[in-house]
Amino acid sequence: MKILKTSFLLFSAVIFFTLSNCSSDSSTGNGVEGTSFISVKLSDEPGDFDNVFIDVQDVMVKVNDNSDGESGWQSLGPINAGVYDLLELTGGISVLLVDNFEVPSGMLNQIRLVLGDDNTVVIDGVTHDLQTPSAQQSGLKIKVDETLDPGFTYEFLLDFTVDESIVIAGDSGNINLKPVIYASAEYASGIIEGMVSPSNIQAVASVEVDGNIISAYTDEEGVFNLNGVPQGTYDVTITPAEGSGYTYTVVEGVEVINGQYTDVGVINLPLMPGSIAGTVLNEGLSATASVMVEGEMVSASTDELGTFLLEGIPAGIYNVYVAPEEGSGLETSEFIEIEVISGETTNLGDIML
Repeated sequence: MKILKTSFLLFSAVIFFTLSNCSSDSSTGNGVEGTSFISVKLSDEPGDFDNVFIDVQDVMVKVNDNSDGESGWQSLGPINAGVYDLLELTGGISVLLVDNFEVPSGMLNQIRLVLGDDNTVVIDGVTHDLQTPSAQQSGLKIKVDETLDPGFTYEFLLDFTVDESIVIAGDSGNINLKPVIYASAEYASGIIEGMVSPSNIQAVASVEVDGNIISAYTDEEGVFNLNGVPQGTYDVTITPAEGSGYTYTVVEGVEVINGQYTDVGVINLPLMPGSIAGTVLNEGLSATASVMVEGEMVSASTDELGTFLLEGIPAGIYNVYVAPEEGSGLETSEFIEIEVISGETTNLGDIML
C-alpha cells in the first residue's frame, strides 16, 4: 500500500451562534466540483440544573452562499428529531442528528439548528418553560466557514454551553434560552484511489463497510475513487465487466486514514483462466492429469467415464501429463506446449495410455 498524497485535514472551529442578521454579503461559489458528506452531533457541557430539555426539529446548512438572508438554506432532513436533555449529553456523550448527508463540496458557510416549542428547564424539581422567540422564528445560526473537499465525510459537533445559555430575566421571572454553541469539525473518512489496467476494460472497485458496499466505476483512464470510507483496514475488490475476458482481483489490507488519500497504485486485472480437458479411453483405468502452474502442480483425476478437467489454468503454454494408476503397467503420456486460452477449454481429445 502506498499513500502518495497526504492531507492532514483535522480542523476545529469554535463559533458563537447569532440570532440577529448581520449586514448582508453577496453569496459566492468557489467553483469546487463534486459532493461531500456531513454528519452532525449534539453534545453539552455540564450545567447547574436538574435538566435542560430542547426540542430539535431540523438541521439546515448554507453551502457556497455567504449571504445572511433566508435564501440558500438546505434542510438535512429527515433528521433524528426529538426533545433531548442536554445534561445527558455530557462527558463525551452525544446524539447523532444527521448521518452522512450528501451536500455540494465547497464552503460550508453556516449551520442552523431549528428548535420547536417544547423547550424547558428543571430547577430544584420545578419545570419552567424556556422563552426562545427569535430562535423559534429563524433557528440558531452557527457561522462555520469550513471547506468541504470532494469525496470526504465530515463530522460536526455542536456543543452547547448550558450555563451560559440559560438566562434568568430580572423582574419578569422569565427564563430565556439564549444558546451559546461551540462547533468543531473533523474529517470522518478517507478516500481510496487507484488505477486499473488495462484501462479500456470497464471495472468496478468496491469495499465493504459495516455490511454496506461502497463502490465506484473506473473512468476512461482506468482511475477510480472510493469516497467516504471510514478509517480502518479494508480489502478492495476490482470486478471487471462481464465478458471482458478478465476476472476479479482483491487488494488486501488497504489502510484508510481519515482526511487522507490512500493510493493503491496500478492494479493489473488477471485474465480469465482457462481449462484443459481430455478423455482416457483405457477401459476401467483410473488416471491423473497434471500441469505445473506458477511452480505448483494442478491435478485432476478421471471420472467413471475416463474424462478429466483441469480448471483455473491461466492463459499460457503448458506441458500436460496424464499418468495411469500405479500397478497398471502403462506409461505416462506427455502433451507438449499445449496452449490455454483465457475463458476457454483446451480439449486434448481421446487419450489411449
